[in-house]
Amino acid sequence: MAEQYNRKIILEDGSEYKGFAFGDTSDKVCEIVFNTSMVGYQEIVSDPSYTCQAVVMTYPLIGNYGICEDDFETKTPTIGALIVREYNDEPSNFRSIETLSELMKRYSIPGIYGVDTRQLTRSIRDLGSRKVLITGIETSIDQGLEILKTVEIPKNTVSKVSRQKAEYYPTENKKYHVVAIDCGMKQNILRSLQNRECSVTVVPWNTTAEEIESINPDGVFISNGPGDPTDVPETINTIKQLRGKYPIFGICLGHQIIALSYGAKTYKLKFGHRGGNHPVRNIKTNKIEITSQNHSYAVKTDSIKDTGLEITHINLLDNTVEGVECEKDKVFSVQYHPESSPGPQDSTYLFDRFIEMMGGKENA
Repeated sequence: MAEQYNRKIILEDGSEYKGFAFGDTSDKVCEIVFNTSMVGYQEIVSDPSYTCQAVVMTYPLIGNYGICEDDFETKTPTIGALIVREYNDEPSNFRSIETLSELMKRYSIPGIYGVDTRQLTRSIRDLGSRKVLITGIETSIDQGLEILKTVEIPKNTVSKVSRQKAEYYPTENKKYHVVAIDCGMKQNILRSLQNRECSVTVVPWNTTAEEIESINPDGVFISNGPGDPTDVPETINTIKQLRGKYPIFGICLGHQIIALSYGAKTYKLKFGHRGGNHPVRNIKTNKIEITSQNHSYAVKTDSIKDTGLEITHINLLDNTVEGVECEKDKVFSVQYHPESSPGPQDSTYLFDRFIEMMGGKENA
């Protein structure tokens, strides 16, 4: 006898997709999005930028290499849920310490497999990202729609994932000291800076400009993170006050925060960019970089005029802004993830550029 469905998801348009449980079995309302990465599900599950989002993996087989101690992007995953075609609960990997399902149970992250993820991804592409309910098979469509109508997805998620106090991370052969503003920072960003002889003081998202200046850094970094960049006016104001005083580098949400601090505008994309295969053109070199991305918001192209910023990178799929800079202020940012783990690694040179701005070798 075939196994009976025991879980399902219900979308705001009244459609439902049935499947089977893995991970936690609690009911949850999230924003549904899709990710086109072929590897790196552990990094996705532990990326703070996915807070309160149910991620549909377009790659069909998930869980097959388990969970590895060294591959976390944060200690406490906050992803909303995971939706996959096929889940493997018997990983084959000498580095694995537990299954994906065991990790998700520990952090109350529901999962569902056996879903037609191709059809679901097309639905998100056509109708956009929206609210979804992950629930038991017994929940009716009417009940599900009522829950979706009444339950709001939390906002101001940066304050939930940022650390609450400053932490110092030394490195061997220290040459520079960077202050990193934590809006939901990935661990590999910290590693990328330390590997370039930078000690890093990671500070909370709402740290003031005066507090950062008192640390006397060589440069300031603004991290990735979840949600709408306009929800963090404190961070925007901090960058506005620090512009021109220190070299400043921003990634993802940090990119949007920098643009807003110069007076540009942001908007929400229909279904966002998520995956490790987005082509981006570097306008200055005319080279194409294959990039890893994870964001719902973008900088409005026409809002950059007269801000003092210059567009440096463009997404070749939809012509959205992927990078900006103000050469005079030594400020630059990119929408994608040059530190992406497990890859691609086309854009790691951006960290070297940050080092150069802080006084490293010319033409590094």
